[in-house]
Amino acid sequence: MYKEYFGLEEMPFSIAPDPRYLYMSEQHREALAHLLFGFNSDGGFVLLTGDVGTGKTTICRCLLEQIPDKTSTAFIINPKLTVEELLAVICDEFGIRYPAGNKSIKIFIDYINSYLLEAHVKGNKTVLVIDEAQNLSADVLEQLRLLTNLETNQVKLLQIILLGQPELRDKLSQPELRQLSQRIIARYHLGALAKKEVSAYVTHRLTVAGVKNQLFTGPAIDKLYKLSGGVPRLINVLCDRALLGVFAHGRKQVTKSILKKAACEVFGADRFITQYRKAVIWILLTTVPVIVGVVLAASYYNRNESPKPQPAVTNIIKPPLLDKLEWPEDRPISQSSKFAFEALLSQWGLTLQPQESPFACEQAKTHGLQCLKDIGSLNILHQLNIPAILKLSGDKGDIFYATLTVLKEETAIVKVGTKSKEVSVKDIESHWLGDYILLWKIPPDYKSEVLPGYKGPVVQWLNKQLSVILGHPIQPLENSVYDDNLVKEVRKFQLANGLKPDGIIGPRTIILLNNMLGGKTPLLNK
Repeated sequence: MYKEYFGLEEMPFSIAPDPRYLYMSEQHREALAHLLFGFNSDGGFVLLTGDVGTGKTTICRCLLEQIPDKTSTAFIINPKLTVEELLAVICDEFGIRYPAGNKSIKIFIDYINSYLLEAHVKGNKTVLVIDEAQNLSADVLEQLRLLTNLETNQVKLLQIILLGQPELRDKLSQPELRQLSQRIIARYHLGALAKKEVSAYVTHRLTVAGVKNQLFTGPAIDKLYKLSGGVPRLINVLCDRALLGVFAHGRKQVTKSILKKAACEVFGADRFITQYRKAVIWILLTTVPVIVGVVLAASYYNRNESPKPQPAVTNIIKPPLLDKLEWPEDRPISQSSKFAFEALLSQWGLTLQPQESPFACEQAKTHGLQCLKDIGSLNILHQLNIPAILKLSGDKGDIFYATLTVLKEETAIVKVGTKSKEVSVKDIESHWLGDYILLWKIPPDYKSEVLPGYKGPVVQWLNKQLSVILGHPIQPLENSVYDDNLVKEVRKFQLANGLKPDGIIGPRTIILLNNMLGGKTPLLNK
């Protein structure tokens, strides 16, 4: 309803598990890494737990998008089944034909075993994903364990991924399920987003949906965290309702008051008020006795102790006074792109030639650098760790560019126009539209993404870089071919550094390789 009003290409806060909208917080990156590790192992169980709405299903769908084509996958979303029903559903999901009306567990397992053996002979991997797995009965869980007994002399034939709420962990810790628990080769518990991640999460989803300006005020984001507790699904529901409220009132941004009204409509006014009353009562019950105790103790102490001279307080460390992220009035905002490229090239020890300012990326190529233009989050910039030009939206809706030169956990330094400003990361999150441009050093003879089987000097460069980073002798390459062994090493490197382990040598992989070897690469956080 409000999509056209805000100029969005899609509805940004749908609760459907669309991997394109997955915001990769540190937790989500670790969760995906655990799933990938489990998937790349030789079988058994992989466990991902988390509270309702934290993103378990989305993470799993993201995993399924990255697995090889020669993988057969079954996805069970309603696990309240008997053993016989479970085996029938597994057959249905994999397309395994079985006798009509069959109720024999042995016959089901024989057909499943034949299917798995045939898939293995063809070089295919078979994965079973079960969502809401906390609803599985002990009998069904035991049958799943027995299915993982289907194996060859080298590997197990079936990989099982269990997604569930926290009570699944408690269920698997029961003595009667200890054999299953021992077969879990990777496990991770996904929590809610931290306060500082909520703003980046909202910005990420709006950016993917095609937003052109900031739709939430800073106070509204703070309130959003308090109302949602950092749970992504609640964030989505609240944001969706708040944007509808902005549209209905003809406003431009979600304010704190609009968000509170949206919360009343989502949660129900009575429940919303009750929650806050309970919070206030709890605070009073827990803090007032403490305060009274402290006052009484201080009074007693003052009566029984003579006053002692206190040393003078020196070297008081005051928090830094941070600048506001805005365009300076003494510079034309139309020149912000030029100023930004000047600052970016300067980080690499280069000077922007006046006659080439519209072609800064072309100038960079003459020095062995390329521009990378993309959309992302501060997590990505933390990961890449090199200076970048950011596309920002001012408080009045004006668009300008600035160069990020230092990025820490809470603060950053940004070159705005001709001045460097120390600003809060939160300020960047509230103004950044997600677009960024950075420079990266290209390997010899690099023209585009390097795929398995590629031949050329860039493969020798890659082999040498990995050998230095991993600390082993340089392995000889026949005809400079990007072979299976080197692909395997690259995938390990990508997985260890939070990248998609696809074995494809693209800009992000090369950037991280360059960063690890030092040299003249400028870093955001040295």
